[in-house]
Amino acid sequence: MKRILFPTDFSETANNAFVHALELAKVLKGELIILHTFELPVVDSQYFPQNYMEIYESLELSQFDMFKDEIPKLREIAEGRNLGDIKLSHRLMDGDLVYNIRKAVVEDKIDFVVMGTSGTSGWESFFLGSNTGNALSDCTVPMLCVGSDVPFKKVQTIGFTTRFREKDKSALKNVLKIAHKMKAQVRCLYVKTAVSDVLDGTIRDWETEFGQEPVTFSVVFSEEVKESMMDFILQKDIDILTMLTYKRGFFDSLFHSSMTKKVATEFPIPILAIPIE
Repeated sequence: MKRILFPTDFSETANNAFVHALELAKVLKGELIILHTFELPVVDSQYFPQNYMEIYESLELSQFDMFKDEIPKLREIAEGRNLGDIKLSHRLMDGDLVYNIRKAVVEDKIDFVVMGTSGTSGWESFFLGSNTGNALSDCTVPMLCVGSDVPFKKVQTIGFTTRFREKDKSALKNVLKIAHKMKAQVRCLYVKTAVSDVLDGTIRDWETEFGQEPVTFSVVFSEEVKESMMDFILQKDIDILTMLTYKRGFFDSLFHSSMTKKVATEFPIPILAIPIE
């Protein structure tokens, strides 16, 4: 059974991502581990010699009470989608979010992480350094990141950008495993520029190796890599875009400023980030 970690602050953005997490658990026959983290303020005990421990205890208790109140709401969401049979377990952790995600991934033997990110600014922060972005760079398992305005819909087509490297091949094999469970197709894109070093023979080798899989390969000759990817998302009706985290510098520019707004508003789709060693 696959184990899916769902970090949440119980916001609307997180609740929207929770639906995606539930549906992923359904497809993978998995379970969800719901993680809520909080950071206690640094209090100098020399100024609060008598009651600083009471401050901490009070704050911890308030977080626990909120956690206890919010969990039934998540169960209602699950039951409302006829997914009440998905196993849910819970973790309340004090400390840094990214550190706790990394810790939970190891301790709970997590296979996937699902996280929400907010609107246009959320897409920017996802790639350029917020909680989700930091978690992305540190995470050792695939992470599905869902914008606040991205409703769940059945995944039929998964986009996969590649430069036909051996590392890309192992990632594609993992994506195909997911695609089989979703009964989805995978569409691979390679944007070939004037300085591209990928040989035609390498592309043919990939086509032969994956000939029996539900995957197609598109090679686009263009110097406009970003625009070509946007066209690909639209023309191929991509439902989830896969990115490999070792290419993060490329995505930093791809989703910056006006391009970020274009993706977030015109192509509201989840991002599946897969770590590459």
